[in-house]
Amino acid sequence: MMKQDFPWFKSYPEGVAHEINPDQFQSLLDLFEESVDKYDELIAYENMGKEMTFRELDKLTRDFAAFLQSKIKLKKGDRIAIQMPNLLQAPIALFGALRAGLIVVNTNPLYTAREMQHQYQDTEAKAIVILANFAHNLEKIQSSTSIETIIITEIGDMLGGLKGPIVNLVVKYVKKMVPSYKLPKAIPFNTVLKEGASLQYTRPNLKPDDIAFLQYTGGTTGVSKGAMLTHRNINANMLQISEWMKPKLRVKQETMVTALPIYHIFALTVNVLAMLHIGAKSLLITNPRDLPAFIKELKKKPFTVMTGVNTLFNALLNHPDFKTIDFSHLKLAVGGGMAVQDAVAKKWREVTGAILVEGYGLTETSPLLSCNPIDGTEQIGTIGLPSPSTEMIILDEEGNEMPAGEPGEICAKGPQVMPGYWNRPEETKEVFINGYFKTGDIGIINEHGFFKIVDRKKEMINVSGFNVYPNEIENVIASHPKVNEVGAIGIPDERSTEVVKVFVVKNEDSLTKEELIQFCRDNLTAYKVPKAVEFRKELPKSNVGKILRRVLKEEEMAKNA
Repeated sequence: MMKQDFPWFKSYPEGVAHEINPDQFQSLLDLFEESVDKYDELIAYENMGKEMTFRELDKLTRDFAAFLQSKIKLKKGDRIAIQMPNLLQAPIALFGALRAGLIVVNTNPLYTAREMQHQYQDTEAKAIVILANFAHNLEKIQSSTSIETIIITEIGDMLGGLKGPIVNLVVKYVKKMVPSYKLPKAIPFNTVLKEGASLQYTRPNLKPDDIAFLQYTGGTTGVSKGAMLTHRNINANMLQISEWMKPKLRVKQETMVTALPIYHIFALTVNVLAMLHIGAKSLLITNPRDLPAFIKELKKKPFTVMTGVNTLFNALLNHPDFKTIDFSHLKLAVGGGMAVQDAVAKKWREVTGAILVEGYGLTETSPLLSCNPIDGTEQIGTIGLPSPSTEMIILDEEGNEMPAGEPGEICAKGPQVMPGYWNRPEETKEVFINGYFKTGDIGIINEHGFFKIVDRKKEMINVSGFNVYPNEIENVIASHPKVNEVGAIGIPDERSTEVVKVFVVKNEDSLTKEELIQFCRDNLTAYKVPKAVEFRKELPKSNVGKILRRVLKEEEMAKNA
């Protein structure tokens, strides 16, 4: 089935093309070289008050690549891990590795030694760039990996002058954020740049189907797997995002707030690459969980666009200082990674005057598959329309296409969809059907042609044979004015297989279980009403702030074991 068979084919935002040319760039190097040449003296990144121009980015990444090629003799296709939060060092290492022809293994800095070991053994990574704060975990497992070269950076390394060394001293000795470690052969990040400046750089011959990233899935079901994302996959998605943003974003004029970590696929493609393409400045936020410091940064300079997850937007909206920010330049915010709750989207618009649109995608799809229009025709509560050159359909368990309004698994096809999982051919076969990628998400197409997520296939709650979707429960409860955050799971029940249990963080202490359950009775059919409510100070979250129902479920099972 092709796009023209869908009723929404003619309802794309005005000025947005239905198709992109995924072969506009042969590789990410072509994109990078074109951008740094075009934007030259414009600011590419800012972090902790330090700015870096596109010209400086070009020079520093060239030096980094030269060191990798000439000093430690890494070759095209070798894997290098990058493990750090949003610092100026991150894009230097990222683009430097790509310019050397390497495959980047993006790694969550908060991983345990066990999680790191799995990823590095699986990829057979030969080198790593890691923040000193996490080096103690690397020490524990290096001997069981293929890692030969360790490049260590500290938070203040790129801040320059006296500020950099002072920041490093404070982080290490005052805040004691760097556990002791022994990695005697590790090379300081700034030494790499200094030595690389005098070494030869050779541009690799990269092809569209060469792998650019091994981007690991969250591992919420089974072993964490590496999605092979090619240069063509990532360039295509970057172009799809750029096309979708055309109604509002302008070349050389935007400032993107990058609070999501750029090792995450959402921020990697949207904040790093799509903004590189249009010459936007990215404001890198190292620790968005420090809300007072984050808000202080937002007050310093005008910003025009922001990405985030629902929990981040909600946390900002509930902070008393957030309303004091100047939002006069803000054009839009884009939410992904988890469902944007209706109450959060509405409150965001009330407070900021800008829209908060929801996009949808997965690690395996680079990530964007669909997004709400940003021209004022968005539909809150949906994941919007398929991005250019993307086909999305709804299939039942037998692979039959479902009509509008009927739920089934969302399946997608497009140039941004991965060729498969790294060294896992069987798992790759399982997630494709007739050329379509099976997302594992249950959704519907509404009467206007917009897609709506109902829930994760594996997180459905079975109440007496009825499918209950946690997203719906959470969306209703989140609209209660006394609720800050909520997570919903199914717990075993002898009479009805499962019942709904919710975990709630209060906005007001006066909220009671009885009040909350009555609110649910007023807004949900009887079998969807939670039978159990547990109030908590906080909920478990992933590295990007997504509430982890899996952890809630595991904790509940452990209590009843």
